[in-house]
Amino acid sequence: MADSLRAEAVWRGGLSAVASARGHEVVTDEPVGVGGSDLGMMPTELFCAALASCFCLAVGHVAAKRDVAVSGLRVTVDAEREGSELRYRRLRVEIAATTAEPELADLVQRAKRFCWVSNMLAADLEVSYVPVALEATDAR
Repeated sequence: MADSLRAEAVWRGGLSAVASARGHEVVTDEPVGVGGSDLGMMPTELFCAALASCFCLAVGHVAAKRDVAVSGLRVTVDAEREGSELRYRRLRVEIAATTAEPELADLVQRAKRFCWVSNMLAADLEVSYVPVALEATDAR
């Protein structure tokens, strides 16, 4: 596994961008009601989808290691907004599977250490913003 990763987003105009990493692409956009074209998930939905999918993989991983069936495994993330602020104050991660609840609860506890996305949220993550002026010939 790489010690670092890179993702990029390229603006498509309006409120839409194409995010890419390792040759994979995802279109992001905003709903029509706020000026977008609704061509893809909002970035906040993509963020929640990243958490949901990462935790789903982590539960699947620990279940396989313990030879536990997790048929129908589904992880849902609900975000609760902080008033009119541009942030969410609470994330609720629901893990559902046909597994008995005590066994599923154990898998969830074990999975926490394998979910990169939730671990980044729980840590003191440093974020720096670096502006880089491009020459017109450098713009893609």
